[in-house]
Amino acid sequence: MANANVRVRFCPSPTGNPHVGLVRTALFNWAYARHNQGSLVFRIEDTDAARDSEESYEQLLDSMRWLGFDWDEGPEIGGPHAPYRQSQRMDIYKDVAEKLLAAGHAYRCYCSTEELDARRDAARAAGKPSGYDGHCRDLSAEQIAAYEAEGRQPIVRFRMPDEAITFEDLVRGEITYQPENVPDFGIVRANGAPLYTLVNPVDDALMEITHVLRGEDLLSSTPRQIALYKALTELGIAKLTPAFGHLPYVMGEGNKKLSKRDPQASLNLYRERGFLPEGLLNYLSLLGWSFSADQDVFSIEDMVAKFDLADVNANPARFDLKKAESINGDHIRMLDVKAFAAACEPWLRAPFANWAPEDFDQAAWEAIAPHAQTRVTVLSDITANVDFLFLKEPVEDEASWTKAMKGDPVGLLTTARAKLEAADWASADSLKEAVLAAGEEHGLKLGKAQAPVRVAVTGRTVGLPLFESLEILGKDRTLTRIDAALAKLTA
Repeated sequence: MANANVRVRFCPSPTGNPHVGLVRTALFNWAYARHNQGSLVFRIEDTDAARDSEESYEQLLDSMRWLGFDWDEGPEIGGPHAPYRQSQRMDIYKDVAEKLLAAGHAYRCYCSTEELDARRDAARAAGKPSGYDGHCRDLSAEQIAAYEAEGRQPIVRFRMPDEAITFEDLVRGEITYQPENVPDFGIVRANGAPLYTLVNPVDDALMEITHVLRGEDLLSSTPRQIALYKALTELGIAKLTPAFGHLPYVMGEGNKKLSKRDPQASLNLYRERGFLPEGLLNYLSLLGWSFSADQDVFSIEDMVAKFDLADVNANPARFDLKKAESINGDHIRMLDVKAFAAACEPWLRAPFANWAPEDFDQAAWEAIAPHAQTRVTVLSDITANVDFLFLKEPVEDEASWTKAMKGDPVGLLTTARAKLEAADWASADSLKEAVLAAGEEHGLKLGKAQAPVRVAVTGRTVGLPLFESLEILGKDRTLTRIDAALAKLTA
């Protein structure tokens, strides 16, 4: 049953190109909001001036639009909880930190990095938890004055409760953290800059987020945030504590978590290769979620209609590029042929196309497009599949030439040329019969007989359906290319 009160958020940092793990998180949040007819809040976590960039911010917005995600509040739309960039909300965080200090939920910590490291090392040597030991929790006024007289600049730490914290994870079930494993944590740097540990839950509280769906790598921060929500509720800042669901890791090669530094993690890679947004999202949805036991290919609309957090699996999901390509190919074949032809357009011109712009033939492209649509798995495949139509001469691929020109290629091509010259060029079936007959004269089946013809005409051993390709290329250009191949073979 839909729940229009659902409010989820997607809150990336603008640091470099978006990666597929981030997209998977955005997808699950967006699908959950749309399934419930709730709201998606798009928020930018840009408090790290050293790493964030305006270019990455624009890239994030462009990526969201390309993927087809819409949002109900956020950049370019606004909303009742604006602004939606953390860099523009600093006064809010400062005010909240001061209220937490005044209420005793937080305190100033004067420990130096060296002192912290020494105490952590001692704790580890003694076999004890090595988190912060509460040294500054209850300093006297005299101790504080002494530290400040030394010129120490304190950070602000949140005071964790001294009892276990239990919550029901929407994906993993009940989880409990003991107090010794969740020590007091910093929320404001010594220079006054707020940390993620403060700004993220404060924004969730003020924006009334009901469900936090995020990666498993953030699971350990959840008990800290739950404790902070309780304090914010006592202060009248938060109205509720959201439900949490931690999505499974996306694994790369070698049982390692897919890192944003891994080449196959980059969203731009899939855009440049010509993945359809719906094909990529279909595949990413399967990384931790299942549509049904016997169906992997479906529309995004169908996913939204069926998306349920109960079907999210806690086990790590492995990224399989071949399966992603296969599913994308299925989505390409689901397109109307005109939509397919339009989608291919960027790969039919520079810098992808290896032919002169004036040699592009729109009529030939429209004729070959239906055949190409049955074969390509990513749109960038189209360039090499149709270049034989627009190049004055086919590409030179010595590996293909060597593979195809075995046995008696001169005899086979000579016979095939003669039969093709006499064939009906208005019929691909007639061209097929001509090459089949040539092969029979030389004791070859069609597959062996057509290989030299294909390489002579297209330059490659693999490609689109050969006889339809020859029909579109035309009689004169086909025979001229066979003549050129014969000349090369007999030189």
